[in-house]
Amino acid sequence: MRVLSGIQPSGALHLGNYFGSMRPNLEWQDKAEQSFYFVVDLHALTSVQDRNQLRQSRIDCILDLLACGFDPKKAIIFYQSHIPEHAELMWILSTLVPMGMLERAVSYKDKVSKGLSASVGLFTYPVLMAADILLYDTNLVPVGKDQKQHVEIARDIAIKFNNTYGDVLVVPEPQIHEDVAVVPGTDGQKMSKSYGNTIPLFGDDASIKKSIMGIVTDSKGMNDPKDPETCVIYQMHKLFLSPEDARALGDEYRNGLPYGEGKKRLLSTYMEYFRPMREKRMKLKEKDAMEVAAMGAKRAKSVAVGTMVKVRAAVGLL
Repeated sequence: MRVLSGIQPSGALHLGNYFGSMRPNLEWQDKAEQSFYFVVDLHALTSVQDRNQLRQSRIDCILDLLACGFDPKKAIIFYQSHIPEHAELMWILSTLVPMGMLERAVSYKDKVSKGLSASVGLFTYPVLMAADILLYDTNLVPVGKDQKQHVEIARDIAIKFNNTYGDVLVVPEPQIHEDVAVVPGTDGQKMSKSYGNTIPLFGDDASIKKSIMGIVTDSKGMNDPKDPETCVIYQMHKLFLSPEDARALGDEYRNGLPYGEGKKRLLSTYMEYFRPMREKRMKLKEKDAMEVAAMGAKRAKSVAVGTMVKVRAAVGLL
């Protein structure tokens, strides 16, 4: 079983990144025969054009992964841009992709509606993501609910390539943890850097407190019954809890737990949960990220080259 997922260095990593992508992949680094978890810095170019910001975000991303428990001896951690085969495979795959397939991509429409530039890169994002997945003969892709369609597109592309050129590419399967399929942001929308509604994993104490205490709530009175299913504070808090504790907290909201008290409890839980990771993060240095990325790129390269030998031969380029 080969498992692969990636994370975009377009800003500080946040609660949604952790529960939606990082924690599920942390579990797989101990279970899978090979686990790839890489920084998709080529994808980040669709939204980050400040080179200094991108450089720092790339470094911070790997340091954050290490602080959260990723082990470079178990998971292959690397920068997407260090493996040029990603871009080469993307071009080869793009010659088979119908325009209609990309025009139906929900993520593209959503990002453009939120103000992101409608670039060719953003439009063809799913093809590069397909190349990312197919380059490593990936069996399983743990993703958030918002990325499920992209994995389905990767499956469709792999099937079309195999129908055209022979059985070359492994057809991947998506895996979504339904309990964290979508992590809400402080405004109730999906938590996203582009929406400015995140709670940072490794921000300073004041910024984390400001984000949590600023969570948008409805107009119910202090002691009025609240519906935990529509309460953003509860939906975030239950991510940290066992099913039994989550049910007990839900009952407290139904019995009138004030939103202010709920926010204070969430803040306390948040800080306690991430405390050891935050302490570890403070000890990590830039050179740690460089060493991990170099080691990971070497291991990833050996797999990518093998796949591209088969792909080039199949299409007549070898």
